[in-house]
Amino acid sequence: MSEAVAAIDCGTNTIKLLVGDPVGDPDGVRRESRMIRLGQGVDATGRLAPEALERAWVAIDELAAIIAEAGVPPERMRFCATSATRDASNAAEFAAGVRARLGIDPEVLSGEEEARLAFAGAVRGLPDAGLAAPTLVVDIGGGSTELILGDPASGPSAAFSMDIGSVRLHERHVRTDPISTDEIAAVTADVDAALDACPVDPAAAASVVLVAGTNTTVAAGTLGLAAYDRTLIHGRTLPVGDVLIQVGRLLGMTVAQRRELGWMHPGRADVIDAGALIVSRVLQRLSVCSVLVAETDILDGIAWSLVR
Repeated sequence: MSEAVAAIDCGTNTIKLLVGDPVGDPDGVRRESRMIRLGQGVDATGRLAPEALERAWVAIDELAAIIAEAGVPPERMRFCATSATRDASNAAEFAAGVRARLGIDPEVLSGEEEARLAFAGAVRGLPDAGLAAPTLVVDIGGGSTELILGDPASGPSAAFSMDIGSVRLHERHVRTDPISTDEIAAVTADVDAALDACPVDPAAAASVVLVAGTNTTVAAGTLGLAAYDRTLIHGRTLPVGDVLIQVGRLLGMTVAQRRELGWMHPGRADVIDAGALIVSRVLQRLSVCSVLVAETDILDGIAWSLVR
Protein backbone atom coordinates (compact mmCIF):
# COMPACT_ATOMS: atom_id res chain seq x y z
CA MET A 1 0.00 0.00 0.00
CA SER A 2 1.36 3.38 -0.94
CA GLU A 3 1.85 6.22 1.51
CA ALA A 4 0.12 9.57 1.55
CA VAL A 5 1.16 12.16 -1.01
CA ALA A 6 0.40 15.84 -1.45
CA ALA A 7 -0.33 17.13 -4.95
CA ILE A 8 -0.84 20.84 -5.61
CA ASP A 9 -2.11 22.32 -8.86
CA CYS A 10 -1.67 26.08 -9.00
CA GLY A 11 -3.43 27.56 -11.98
CA THR A 12 -4.41 31.02 -13.16
CA ASN A 13 -7.58 31.23 -11.08
CA THR A 14 -7.48 28.38 -8.54
CA ILE A 15 -5.02 26.52 -6.36
CA LYS A 16 -6.01 22.97 -5.46
CA LEU A 17 -4.64 20.35 -3.08
CA LEU A 18 -5.08 16.58 -2.98
CA VAL A 19 -3.58 14.95 0.10
CA GLY A 20 -3.80 11.30 1.06
CA ASP A 21 -3.27 7.89 -0.53
CA PRO A 22 -4.90 7.89 -3.99
CA VAL A 23 -4.08 4.21 -4.57
CA GLY A 24 -4.42 2.46 -1.21
CA ASP A 25 -7.28 4.63 0.07
CA PRO A 26 -8.80 6.61 -2.83
CA ASP A 27 -11.96 7.38 -0.87
CA GLY A 28 -9.97 8.84 2.00
CA VAL A 29 -8.14 11.57 0.12
CA ARG A 30 -8.77 15.17 1.10
CA ARG A 31 -9.35 17.84 -1.51
CA GLU A 32 -9.06 21.57 -0.94
CA SER A 33 -9.51 24.47 -3.36
CA ARG A 34 -8.91 28.21 -3.05
CA MET A 35 -9.72 30.89 -5.60
CA ILE A 36 -6.67 33.15 -5.68
CA ARG A 37 -6.75 34.65 -9.21
CA LEU A 38 -2.96 34.35 -9.45
CA GLY A 39 -3.13 35.30 -13.10
CA GLN A 40 -4.72 38.69 -12.42
CA GLY A 41 -3.39 41.08 -15.07
CA VAL A 42 -0.71 38.70 -16.38
CA ASP A 43 -2.05 38.85 -19.93
CA ALA A 44 -1.63 42.65 -19.96
CA THR A 45 1.48 43.15 -17.81
CA GLY A 46 3.43 39.91 -18.09
CA ARG A 47 3.88 39.92 -14.30
CA LEU A 48 2.22 38.42 -11.23
CA ALA A 49 0.51 41.28 -9.40
CA PRO A 50 1.55 41.98 -5.76
CA GLU A 51 -2.02 41.51 -4.53
CA ALA A 52 -2.29 38.21 -6.41
CA LEU A 53 0.91 36.99 -4.76
CA GLU A 54 -0.47 37.97 -1.34
CA ARG A 55 -3.61 35.91 -1.99
CA ALA A 56 -1.40 33.01 -3.03
CA TRP A 57 0.69 33.21 0.15
CA VAL A 58 -2.41 33.11 2.35
CA ALA A 59 -3.75 30.07 0.52
CA ILE A 60 -0.43 28.23 0.43
CA ASP A 61 0.04 28.78 4.17
CA GLU A 62 -3.36 27.17 4.73
CA LEU A 63 -2.51 24.24 2.48
CA ALA A 64 0.90 23.82 4.11
CA ALA A 65 -0.81 23.40 7.48
CA ILE A 66 -3.06 20.67 6.05
CA ILE A 67 -0.08 18.88 4.51
CA ALA A 68 1.85 19.08 7.79
CA GLU A 69 -1.14 17.68 9.69
CA ALA A 70 -1.22 14.72 7.28
CA GLY A 71 2.48 14.11 7.86
CA VAL A 72 3.50 14.17 4.20
CA PRO A 73 7.27 14.70 3.79
CA PRO A 74 8.67 17.00 1.06
CA GLU A 75 9.84 14.06 -1.07
CA ARG A 76 6.20 12.96 -1.49
CA MET A 77 4.95 16.40 -2.48
CA ARG A 78 4.62 17.91 -5.93
CA PHE A 79 3.66 21.53 -6.59
CA CYS A 80 2.80 22.15 -10.24
CA ALA A 81 2.22 25.66 -11.56
CA THR A 82 0.65 26.21 -14.92
CA SER A 83 -0.30 29.07 -17.23
CA ALA A 84 0.07 32.19 -15.06
CA THR A 85 3.57 31.40 -13.80
CA ARG A 86 4.62 30.07 -17.18
CA ASP A 87 3.93 33.51 -18.62
CA ALA A 88 5.13 35.76 -15.74
CA SER A 89 8.46 37.58 -15.78
CA ASN A 90 8.60 37.50 -11.96
CA ALA A 91 7.99 33.77 -11.65
CA ALA A 92 11.20 33.50 -9.57
CA GLU A 93 9.58 35.56 -6.81
CA PHE A 94 6.66 33.15 -6.76
CA ALA A 95 9.01 30.14 -6.67
CA ALA A 96 10.90 31.58 -3.70
CA GLY A 97 7.66 32.10 -1.79
CA VAL A 98 6.55 28.53 -2.41
CA ARG A 99 9.94 27.19 -1.35
CA ALA A 100 9.83 29.18 1.88
CA ARG A 101 6.38 27.84 2.77
CA LEU A 102 6.54 24.22 1.61
CA GLY A 103 10.22 23.36 1.40
CA ILE A 104 9.96 22.32 -2.25
CA ASP A 105 10.41 24.06 -5.58
CA PRO A 106 7.34 24.52 -7.75
CA GLU A 107 7.46 22.95 -11.18
CA VAL A 108 6.37 25.30 -13.93
CA LEU A 109 4.82 22.79 -16.28
CA SER A 110 5.20 23.00 -20.01
CA GLY A 111 1.95 22.96 -21.90
CA GLU A 112 2.73 19.44 -23.08
CA GLU A 113 3.34 18.09 -19.55
CA GLU A 114 0.21 19.86 -18.33
CA ALA A 115 -1.75 18.12 -21.06
CA ARG A 116 -0.28 14.68 -20.26
CA LEU A 117 -1.16 14.94 -16.58
CA ALA A 118 -4.66 16.24 -17.35
CA PHE A 119 -5.33 13.29 -19.70
CA ALA A 120 -4.16 10.80 -17.10
CA GLY A 121 -6.31 12.37 -14.41
CA ALA A 122 -9.40 12.45 -16.60
CA VAL A 123 -9.40 8.96 -18.08
CA ARG A 124 -8.12 7.13 -15.01
CA GLY A 125 -10.92 8.73 -13.02
CA LEU A 126 -13.51 7.21 -15.38
CA PRO A 127 -12.52 3.51 -15.41
CA ASP A 128 -16.03 2.23 -16.20
CA ALA A 129 -17.09 4.90 -18.69
CA GLY A 130 -16.37 2.81 -21.77
CA LEU A 131 -14.50 5.64 -23.45
CA ALA A 132 -14.10 5.08 -27.17
CA ALA A 133 -10.72 5.84 -28.72
CA PRO A 134 -9.59 8.32 -29.67
CA THR A 135 -10.71 10.19 -26.58
CA LEU A 136 -10.44 13.97 -26.41
CA VAL A 137 -9.87 15.57 -23.01
CA VAL A 138 -10.78 19.27 -22.90
CA ASP A 139 -9.17 21.13 -19.99
CA ILE A 140 -10.24 24.78 -19.78
CA GLY A 141 -8.33 26.84 -17.23
CA GLY A 142 -8.02 30.48 -16.33
CA GLY A 143 -5.06 31.16 -18.60
CA SER A 144 -4.87 28.30 -21.06
CA THR A 145 -6.91 25.52 -22.63
CA GLU A 146 -5.52 22.09 -23.38
CA LEU A 147 -6.85 19.68 -25.99
CA ILE A 148 -5.47 16.17 -25.54
CA LEU A 149 -6.30 13.29 -27.88
CA GLY A 150 -5.38 9.71 -27.11
CA ASP A 151 -6.27 6.17 -26.18
CA PRO A 152 -7.49 5.63 -22.60
CA ALA A 153 -5.41 2.45 -22.45
CA SER A 154 -2.12 3.80 -23.78
CA GLY A 155 -2.22 7.54 -23.11
CA PRO A 156 -2.19 10.71 -25.21
CA SER A 157 -1.02 10.69 -28.81
CA ALA A 158 -1.46 14.41 -29.52
CA ALA A 159 -1.76 17.41 -27.24
CA PHE A 160 -1.71 21.16 -27.53
CA SER A 161 -1.94 24.05 -25.08
CA MET A 162 -3.60 27.24 -26.28
CA ASP A 163 -3.24 30.64 -24.60
CA ILE A 164 -6.99 31.05 -24.17
CA GLY A 165 -8.61 30.82 -20.75
CA SER A 166 -11.49 32.29 -18.78
CA VAL A 167 -9.44 34.89 -16.88
CA ARG A 168 -7.17 35.78 -19.80
CA LEU A 169 -9.99 36.39 -22.29
CA HIS A 170 -12.34 38.05 -19.81
CA GLU A 171 -9.65 40.55 -18.82
CA ARG A 172 -8.71 41.12 -22.44
CA HIS A 173 -12.17 41.83 -23.82
CA VAL A 174 -15.00 42.17 -21.30
CA ARG A 175 -15.87 45.60 -19.90
CA THR A 176 -19.68 45.45 -19.58
CA ASP A 177 -22.01 43.50 -17.31
CA PRO A 178 -23.52 41.41 -18.72
CA ILE A 179 -21.13 40.75 -21.57
CA SER A 180 -22.10 42.63 -24.73
CA THR A 181 -22.65 41.27 -28.24
CA ASP A 182 -19.44 42.94 -29.44
CA GLU A 183 -17.47 41.48 -26.52
CA ILE A 184 -18.87 38.02 -27.22
CA ALA A 185 -17.70 38.43 -30.82
CA ALA A 186 -14.21 39.49 -29.69
CA VAL A 187 -13.82 36.55 -27.30
CA THR A 188 -15.20 34.17 -29.91
CA ALA A 189 -12.75 35.46 -32.52
CA ASP A 190 -9.79 34.75 -30.21
CA VAL A 191 -11.08 31.27 -29.40
CA ASP A 192 -11.74 30.41 -33.04
CA ALA A 193 -8.31 31.67 -34.09
CA ALA A 194 -6.66 29.48 -31.45
CA LEU A 195 -8.71 26.44 -32.46
CA ASP A 196 -7.98 27.02 -36.14
CA ALA A 197 -4.25 26.95 -35.35
CA CYS A 198 -4.50 23.96 -32.99
CA PRO A 199 -3.06 20.73 -34.40
CA VAL A 200 -5.52 18.68 -32.31
CA ASP A 201 -8.82 18.50 -34.18
CA PRO A 202 -11.87 18.12 -31.87
CA ALA A 203 -13.80 16.51 -34.71
CA ALA A 204 -11.41 13.53 -34.65
CA ALA A 205 -12.65 12.40 -31.22
CA ALA A 206 -14.86 9.34 -30.76
CA SER A 207 -15.47 10.30 -27.12
CA VAL A 208 -14.96 13.55 -25.20
CA VAL A 209 -14.25 14.27 -21.53
CA LEU A 210 -14.60 17.78 -20.09
CA VAL A 211 -12.48 18.59 -17.01
CA ALA A 212 -11.58 21.48 -14.69
CA GLY A 213 -13.64 24.20 -13.05
CA THR A 214 -15.10 26.03 -16.04
CA ASN A 215 -16.38 22.79 -17.55
CA THR A 216 -17.68 21.31 -14.31
CA THR A 217 -19.42 24.56 -13.39
CA VAL A 218 -21.19 24.73 -16.75
CA ALA A 219 -22.07 21.06 -16.26
CA ALA A 220 -23.60 21.76 -12.84
CA GLY A 221 -25.88 24.33 -14.44
CA THR A 222 -26.72 22.02 -17.33
CA LEU A 223 -27.73 19.33 -14.84
CA GLY A 224 -29.95 21.79 -12.98
CA LEU A 225 -28.30 21.18 -9.62
CA ALA A 226 -29.43 23.24 -6.64
CA ALA A 227 -25.86 23.33 -5.32
CA TYR A 228 -22.46 22.24 -6.61
CA ASP A 229 -21.95 18.55 -5.83
CA ARG A 230 -18.95 16.80 -7.40
CA THR A 231 -20.52 13.37 -6.78
CA LEU A 232 -23.50 14.31 -8.97
CA ILE A 233 -21.29 15.74 -11.74
CA HIS A 234 -18.49 13.19 -12.06
CA GLY A 235 -19.04 10.70 -14.86
CA ARG A 236 -22.25 12.26 -16.14
CA THR A 237 -23.06 12.29 -19.84
CA LEU A 238 -24.42 15.55 -21.22
CA PRO A 239 -25.97 16.21 -24.65
CA VAL A 240 -23.93 18.86 -26.47
CA GLY A 241 -27.10 20.81 -27.25
CA ASP A 242 -28.02 21.05 -23.55
CA VAL A 243 -24.58 22.43 -22.70
CA LEU A 244 -24.85 25.04 -25.43
CA ILE A 245 -28.23 26.17 -24.08
CA GLN A 246 -26.69 26.58 -20.62
CA VAL A 247 -23.85 28.67 -22.08
CA GLY A 248 -26.44 31.01 -23.59
CA ARG A 249 -28.15 31.40 -20.22
CA LEU A 250 -24.88 32.31 -18.51
CA LEU A 251 -24.00 34.90 -21.13
CA GLY A 252 -27.32 36.66 -20.54
CA MET A 253 -26.77 37.03 -16.78
CA THR A 254 -25.03 39.75 -14.81
CA VAL A 255 -22.24 38.81 -12.43
CA ALA A 256 -24.59 39.40 -9.49
CA GLN A 257 -27.16 37.04 -10.98
CA ARG A 258 -24.52 34.35 -11.53
CA ARG A 259 -23.38 34.65 -7.93
CA GLU A 260 -26.93 33.86 -6.81
CA LEU A 261 -26.77 30.46 -8.52
CA GLY A 262 -26.30 27.77 -5.90
CA TRP A 263 -23.77 25.89 -8.00
CA MET A 264 -21.63 28.92 -8.95
CA HIS A 265 -18.46 29.64 -6.97
CA PRO A 266 -18.38 33.41 -6.31
CA GLY A 267 -14.76 33.57 -7.49
CA ARG A 268 -15.72 32.18 -10.88
CA ALA A 269 -18.86 34.21 -11.51
CA ASP A 270 -17.16 37.17 -13.20
CA VAL A 271 -15.02 35.19 -15.68
CA ILE A 272 -17.40 32.34 -16.51
CA ASP A 273 -18.66 34.31 -19.53
CA ALA A 274 -15.36 33.96 -21.40
CA GLY A 275 -14.88 30.42 -20.10
CA ALA A 276 -18.34 29.38 -21.27
CA LEU A 277 -17.60 30.76 -24.73
CA ILE A 278 -14.51 28.56 -24.93
CA VAL A 279 -16.67 25.56 -23.97
CA SER A 280 -19.19 26.51 -26.65
CA ARG A 281 -16.70 26.96 -29.47
CA VAL A 282 -14.94 23.65 -28.74
CA LEU A 283 -18.23 21.74 -28.55
CA GLN A 284 -19.41 23.14 -31.85
CA ARG A 285 -16.42 21.51 -33.57
CA LEU A 286 -17.15 18.01 -32.25
CA SER A 287 -18.51 15.18 -34.35
CA VAL A 288 -20.13 13.49 -31.30
CA CYS A 289 -23.49 14.45 -29.81
CA SER A 290 -22.68 14.02 -26.12
CA VAL A 291 -19.77 14.53 -23.73
CA LEU A 292 -18.71 13.17 -20.35
CA VAL A 293 -17.72 15.31 -17.39
CA ALA A 294 -14.95 14.33 -14.97
CA GLU A 295 -14.14 15.79 -11.58
CA THR A 296 -10.76 14.09 -11.76
CA ASP A 297 -8.27 16.21 -13.66
CA ILE A 298 -4.66 17.37 -13.65
CA LEU A 299 -4.58 17.36 -9.83
CA ASP A 300 -5.27 13.62 -9.82
CA GLY A 301 -2.68 13.13 -12.55
CA ILE A 302 -0.11 14.87 -10.36
CA ALA A 303 -1.04 12.72 -7.36
CA TRP A 304 -0.85 9.47 -9.33
CA SER A 305 2.54 10.49 -10.72
CA LEU A 306 3.85 10.42 -7.15
CA VAL A 307 2.82 6.82 -6.47
CA ARG A 308 3.24 5.04 -9.78
